Amino acid sequence: MKPTERNFARRIDLTSLQLFVAVCELGSIGRAAEREFIATSAVSKRLSDLEATLDTPLLYRHTRGVDLTPAGESLLHHARSVLFSLEKMQGELSEYADGVRGHVRVHANISAIVQFLPEDLGTFVREHEQVKIDLEEHLSMDVIRAVQEGAADLGICNTAVLGASGPGELQTRPYRHDRLVLIVPKAHVLSALSAINFIETLDFDHVGLHATSSIYLAMRQAAAQAGRTIRLRIRVTGLDAMCRMIHNGLGVGVIPRRAFELMQGVGDLACVPLNDDWALRQIDLVARDFATLPITARLLVEHLGARAAPQP
Repeated sequence: MKPTERNFARRIDLTSLQLFVAVCELGSIGRAAEREFIATSAVSKRLSDLEATLDTPLLYRHTRGVDLTPAGESLLHHARSVLFSLEKMQGELSEYADGVRGHVRVHANISAIVQFLPEDLGTFVREHEQVKIDLEEHLSMDVIRAVQEGAADLGICNTAVLGASGPGELQTRPYRHDRLVLIVPKAHVLSALSAINFIETLDFDHVGLHATSSIYLAMRQAAAQAGRTIRLRIRVTGLDAMCRMIHNGLGVGVIPRRAFELMQGVGDLACVPLNDDWALRQIDLVARDFATLPITARLLVEHLGARAAPQP
């Protein structure tokens, strides 16, 4: 590091960065001061000192609050990255203090969590008992966003939800495949079919997942391409809730086949395979840079990647 870079690092105060991020998030110096339990004048002074250190204005101040200058937008991006890194360092070091050799923050979509991760993570923690895994369930788009922002070391989701743009600057590796099927009550007129095209289901009421879930987005796109709409009767947040709703006659629904097989007993239901190409989905591992992940995260990536199967 050059002398000028060392001097710059010494002049930047972490507390001022935290307060700057709080002001940006709340859009007001007063609200940030209230949230951070510090006097408004003290926050204002730290922001002024920060602007003096950087020799550029960071905020447009007005009666309604504050807006970011172009320099402020750039600093907000870097400040969040610095604070995320500090939180990650604190978390990893505290795990060492507790006798645990490391931990991995994983965000995954519901399909991966229900179908594959219980067994795959179970075998991993039995082989690496000193590693702690923090697993959170999120929608695929939120999983990708968490990896981009540094809130998760590893994401596991369906990246096809992003379309042709893909995951941007993130790296991906194949993990698993699943196939979507139509779930209907056993007494339903469609239950006797050996397979079905999705557009043939649009004459019936549907039980759907969250509007931004990867499954529902694929369904909506398929319906739109056929010039149709989905007759959505109710939305649910979980696959077990969907099966119970379908069992009680509220409609039909689309879920991964393996998830349905694992939930046998939830209702008197049958599954009908979908003929559509989009019904075969790939679930990917996602990281900002696999090569720079902590050693514990790289071990998990290798473990999960070894379970990747060729596309059916």
